[in-house]
Amino acid sequence: MSGQPLNVLFLCTHNSARSILAEALLNHLGGARFRAFSAGSSPRENQQPNPLALQVLREAGVPTQGLRSKSWDDFAGPDAPPMDLVITVCDDAAGESCPYWPGHPATAHWGYADPSAVQGTNEEKLAAFTRTLHAIRHRLELFLQLPQEQLTKLAVEQHARDLAGR
Repeated sequence: MSGQPLNVLFLCTHNSARSILAEALLNHLGGARFRAFSAGSSPRENQQPNPLALQVLREAGVPTQGLRSKSWDDFAGPDAPPMDLVITVCDDAAGESCPYWPGHPATAHWGYADPSAVQGTNEEKLAAFTRTLHAIRHRLELFLQLPQEQLTKLAVEQHARDLAGR
C-alpha cells in the first residue's frame, strides 16, 4: 500500500452529504498519499450533492469541482479503481449488504448524524452541515497521522476502526 496513493471509498445511502464531505475533505487534506471517492448504496434518480454540503466545503476552502453523487455499483466492477479502505459514514449503509469489493479492502464505520435531516431555518441547517464537516475533519486529521510506512492493510483497518470511537 505504501508505494501508491491509498484509495479510500466513503459510503452513505444517497451520496449527497456525509460521504461527499468526506471525499472532498480527504482529497483536500490527504495530499498525494490518499485518493478519496464516495458513493451511495441507493442514490435517488438524478441525485446531486446537497447544496449545503457544497456550500460548507467552499466556505472551508475545500475544492468542490467534480463532486457528484454516484452508486456504489460504480466501484464494484472490474474497471473500478481498486479500493484499499471502505468507510461507511451512515448507519443505514453500514447495515446493508455491500457488493463484492475487488481486492478485499479494509473496512471501517464512522457514523455521523445526517445533517440533511435537520429541520429548521437555513442557518440551523447550515450549522448542522458545518458540525458534520468539523467532525469528519477531526477524524480525518487523526487518520492522516498514520505514518507512510504504516500504510499496510492491517494497520490502516485497525487505525480506521479505532477512530470510530472518536
